[in-house]
Amino acid sequence: MLRNHEPTALAAVRSLAHRAVQWPARAAWANLKPAPDDSHTSLSWDPEMAALLSQPLDGGVRVGLRMAVHELVFTTKSRCDALPLAGKPDAEVGSWLDGKLVAEGLKPASGTDLPYEMPSAMFARATDEALRFPVLGLWFAAAADVLEELREKYRHIKPGPGPVRCWPHHFDIAILVALEKGHAQSARAIGIGVSPGDGYYAQPYLYLSPYPKPDTGNLPPLPPGGRWHTKDFFGAVATGIDLLALPDPRAGLLKIVDAAFAESLRRLGPARAGSARRK
Repeated sequence: MLRNHEPTALAAVRSLAHRAVQWPARAAWANLKPAPDDSHTSLSWDPEMAALLSQPLDGGVRVGLRMAVHELVFTTKSRCDALPLAGKPDAEVGSWLDGKLVAEGLKPASGTDLPYEMPSAMFARATDEALRFPVLGLWFAAAADVLEELREKYRHIKPGPGPVRCWPHHFDIAILVALEKGHAQSARAIGIGVSPGDGYYAQPYLYLSPYPKPDTGNLPPLPPGGRWHTKDFFGAVATGIDLLALPDPRAGLLKIVDAAFAESLRRLGPARAGSARRK
């Protein structure tokens, strides 16, 4: 289905969705205890709702974005309320969300300042992008599905992969495979994720990035569709266009990840393996 749509045509809809997920992020900032890595503001993909949902707030409340129809959702244990976002000013959206939160005994979100700046979306209008919201949702659904598969694949590595998270700052969806215990800013790890596009690539793309940055000399070629990125960040990438040009995009993506993961391990040093455990 993704082959029917040009990946480079998603810039405007991506910016609108990126701004929309800041509402669940604000609700989390206002109501959850801060985590050192800001993971309390991250979102999870719910395949049944086809939505990005916040981490649970008190009482099981979750705030999210149903991407295909561009609507904010507010879920409790007994109901799901939705607000279509097209044409709604921020003040109206904030008032709606605050009313829902306060009714559940939670703190309002609209007055919460984000600790990062958001790019402008003035060139994008939701009414013009209605046909592209479902496409963006497909990219996130596919990314979440593949990342769950990779999370299971690398479970034998200890401490191993964390949950699949969408990070509202950069709007990527990713896992982090920890190679050792330690402080998050110093411990060796490999991040694997999918960005819907940014200033580096104006289309969805896969990335795999080792940390800390290893020596980048004499890089071996990657399987078809993959390339090494060395400007500002180091890692393997595969753009949406290159992946969709492969006979089997999913299989091709997994080959790129396998090769890049093995090379990253070689450069970072061996990870500790352990017996696989299932939850």
